[in-house]
Amino acid sequence: MIEICALASGSNGNCYYIGNENEAILVDAGISRRQVLERMKERSLNPSKIKGILISHEHADHFRGVRVLSKQLDVPVYITQRSLEKSWGPNRPALIKNFTPGERIEIGGFIIHSFLKQHDAAEPCSFRIEHDGVNVGVMTDIGSPCDNVIQHFSSCQAVFLESNYDEDMLWNGVYPWHLKNRVASDVGHLSNTQAVELLNIHGGADLEVIFLSHLSAENNTPQLALEAFNSLSDRFDVRLTNRYAAAEVFRLEKKPVTV
Repeated sequence: MIEICALASGSNGNCYYIGNENEAILVDAGISRRQVLERMKERSLNPSKIKGILISHEHADHFRGVRVLSKQLDVPVYITQRSLEKSWGPNRPALIKNFTPGERIEIGGFIIHSFLKQHDAAEPCSFRIEHDGVNVGVMTDIGSPCDNVIQHFSSCQAVFLESNYDEDMLWNGVYPWHLKNRVASDVGHLSNTQAVELLNIHGGADLEVIFLSHLSAENNTPQLALEAFNSLSDRFDVRLTNRYAAAEVFRLEKKPVTV
């Protein structure tokens, strides 16, 4: 069994928990150590199970809490060298394990498949986390669904999927023009429409749940994001994450092999 939980998801901070009965990992640490531990406690998740922290890229909403958190938990931080070099120095953790995009990382019983994605960072990666035949994707901060994203997405039973902005809200909103263009570019973020298209075309037969993630506070609403997926509600279980609190803990069981 795998338990998954978005401890935080949004431009103010991101942190995703994936664990089994004995071990767990975190993907990103963009909120403070205190917030991570408090939210885990609220969801009855045990921090002593954490064996490592994966960092997708160096932007503050994915990185700002990692130094203090990794020190308290005494666990390594997995990050590419280029992401580390571009990160803010005072936030860099002491215990670092570099990986190369595309490399397979083993942490306890978890196999992590890292892969490059399109985003305006030094060496942005997303992850597919595999354990006992179950695959969980953490796929946010994606400007456009490249072949890497599509390949790994189609193999997942659960995905934290970016659904960052509603196009009308973005283009008619308060952002300056250069920022609107950055968000909507191929190295920006996925819109609700793009996320729906990715799920509709590439959602695999074993996909159980999609957690809509990294919603913009200025250019999206939870209601708009969910409504965008209404046409797929008969095929997929689509749920929300939260920028201010931990989402629900969702449990995935390995499906029996049919002969």
